[in-house]
Amino acid sequence: MKPNFSLRLRVFNLNCWGIPYLSKHRADRVKRLGDFLNRESFDLALLEEVWSEQDFQYLRQKLLPTYPAAHYFRSGIIGSGLCVFSKHPIQEFTQHVFTLNGYPYMIHHGDWFCGKAVGLLVLRLGGLVLNAYVTHLHAEYNRQKDIYLAHRVAQAWELAQFIHHTSKKADVVLLCGDLNLHPKDLGCRLLKEWTGLQDAYLETRDFKGPEEGCTMVPQNCYVNRQELEQFPLGIRIDYVLYKAVSGLYISCKTLRTTTGHEPHSGSPLSDHEALMATLCVRHSPPQHNPSPTHGPAERSPLISVLREAWTELDQGMAQGRWWATIAGYVIGLGLLLLALLCALAARGEIMEVAVLLWTPSVGLVLAAGAFYLFHVQEAKGLCRARAELQHVLGRAREAQDLGPESQPAGLLGQQEGDRAEEQ
Repeated sequence: MKPNFSLRLRVFNLNCWGIPYLSKHRADRVKRLGDFLNRESFDLALLEEVWSEQDFQYLRQKLLPTYPAAHYFRSGIIGSGLCVFSKHPIQEFTQHVFTLNGYPYMIHHGDWFCGKAVGLLVLRLGGLVLNAYVTHLHAEYNRQKDIYLAHRVAQAWELAQFIHHTSKKADVVLLCGDLNLHPKDLGCRLLKEWTGLQDAYLETRDFKGPEEGCTMVPQNCYVNRQELEQFPLGIRIDYVLYKAVSGLYISCKTLRTTTGHEPHSGSPLSDHEALMATLCVRHSPPQHNPSPTHGPAERSPLISVLREAWTELDQGMAQGRWWATIAGYVIGLGLLLLALLCALAARGEIMEVAVLLWTPSVGLVLAAGAFYLFHVQEAKGLCRARAELQHVLGRAREAQDLGPESQPAGLLGQQEGDRAEEQ
């Protein structure tokens, strides 16, 4: 690689709000999205909520001359909704489906049926290996009483771990998507602290878009304004995050978003605003070389956020076990009722009543059984994530006690350490 190496990468990200039969003007918006992407000719276009595979196939054909490579990530019953279009050949791709993703009985929310996931593409650009990730985490729905908080924190941790374990051979890491997390939310801080990813909105010196970088704004005619009552400017839940390994420097030259409408037609492409970033990768100048060591003051934010996440997962796990216990009691009562009905029917007493109560009793036992199994699985998933966090937290505390000279690889700057070992 030449010492004066530099690479310019233009990236597009959008939550397309493409729910068949429910999203307004979906077909027209998909058509205009294809026109827009062809006109702008980005290096990478990463999309979320493309729930219809027919919409993907339509975009695939429309964008083929400009974006020869594409992939649709399939998971769950409805699908992950994730897809990517690339100017450059895709070397590898894979995906990870999140262990926890809401509750199946919350049908009106529907996240459980979607199979929320993170998709990974590996590209080679000018001698560099780029790992590009696209994801969509569980929606919030109610910020005051967020019953999905533990699930979303667990998803953020799984996402961070997936990036950590799959990006060790990458020169550049890029994550785009709808995280359904505000910038200061626990899940967002956990993701950034553990992976070391930088936020394009915070890093760029040339931003054009809504105030505070909001990606859901009241000016958009598709947005439910009741959801933004507490946020008059809007909310920022869609992100472009990135980082480069030691020896390389990455910066966001420009970041712009739509502002409630698409620049050419005037109508919104979605209820979310699109993110368009221009990233520059070059050899790191001396003043930008990452420090090989990290003192206690630099490690403390990681320890703090790990503690918060551990506490939240612990509370979620206790809640899951509580619901499983309640379901277990209901199963026991249902089985006792069935045994009583069988005894009464065998003796010929109140036969008609026994027959009438048999079906709802069986239904009660089956429903409680499904409820029990789901919440046992939920508690185990949260327990697993909590155990991983506890281990990492222990390593971080040990590193802090030993001091920077004895810091183990894998804590704050873990990718740089792993990369150095491989080289």
